[in-house]
Amino acid sequence: MEKELRSATDLLTLSNGYWHACALHAAVKLDLFTALSACPFTAAKLAELVGCDERGLGMLLHALTAMGLLERIDDSFTVAGISAEFLSKTSPRYLGHIILHHHYLMSSWSHLDESVRSGAPIRGRYSHGDEEDMRESFEMGMFDLAMQLAPRIVPQLDLGGRRRLLDLGGGPGTYAIHFCQHNPGLSAVVFDLPSTRPFAEQTIARFNLSERIDFVAGDFLAEPLQGPYDVAWLSHILHAQSLEECAVVVRRTKEALVQGGMILIQEFILDEGLDGPVFPALFSLNMLLGTKGGQSYSWGQLEALLSDAGFRDLRRLPLQLPNGAGVITAIRL
Repeated sequence: MEKELRSATDLLTLSNGYWHACALHAAVKLDLFTALSACPFTAAKLAELVGCDERGLGMLLHALTAMGLLERIDDSFTVAGISAEFLSKTSPRYLGHIILHHHYLMSSWSHLDESVRSGAPIRGRYSHGDEEDMRESFEMGMFDLAMQLAPRIVPQLDLGGRRRLLDLGGGPGTYAIHFCQHNPGLSAVVFDLPSTRPFAEQTIARFNLSERIDFVAGDFLAEPLQGPYDVAWLSHILHAQSLEECAVVVRRTKEALVQGGMILIQEFILDEGLDGPVFPALFSLNMLLGTKGGQSYSWGQLEALLSDAGFRDLRRLPLQLPNGAGVITAIRL
């Protein structure tokens, strides 16, 4: 547990915690932080600019100020430092897309009891919003998060002498891009569903890496991964699969690797008792809501998957990553 609950007040604060999230989501949907990063506005002027009711917007602005996301200058409001860095679209570190993705998840989370009773996903039943908007927020959100993390992870991985990388389920190819930037002799293939291709190819071209990074459309649960590759990167794809499906993915990855090839897996990692850290434990519930068999896994479960598939020299990298994430490496002998 992150924090011991000591009083009824603590319990009620936990219960109404979604109020904070909803206020943040509303501000991102209305794009208030981008407007306020340009210059301070009064509630009246900002309401006119973004097309909102002045009274309602004023309440939201005061709440955001109380939360530390805005600051007041007399009767005007401006962004706090954290909001300027991560919540304004003018910032290269913008995280609004992943916040909107969280917003689109909230309807299913409010029906978690139904999914717990049945053991089956319910997200499709309760999802709201335009399908294109939801897909864009997810894809762009994953890109934004990876752009934050890849520069911290990639330099810590020694790929010396390795020439061809498989970015399995790589979405827009963010990690493939960073691996290739950091390793000049490396080429890569992003393997993901056909719907991801336009975004991936656009992103890869934006980084001038189209000659070194290819996109291959496919379903890694249904078809071989071809190859050969001498390194494979699996970032946050196993948690959407059951243990049996994970075994298929790991086995197919092994078959696509040359002898001595390396597999690298990034996941939100549970303790062996499966009851912490908090984020991976809650993320398991997110997978319950949206997938047939997905969940967070412990180090022991991931190590068993790799060992059973014939990988050796398993190693946990000493990386300090947010939300209980970790990276495990192994070698195909």
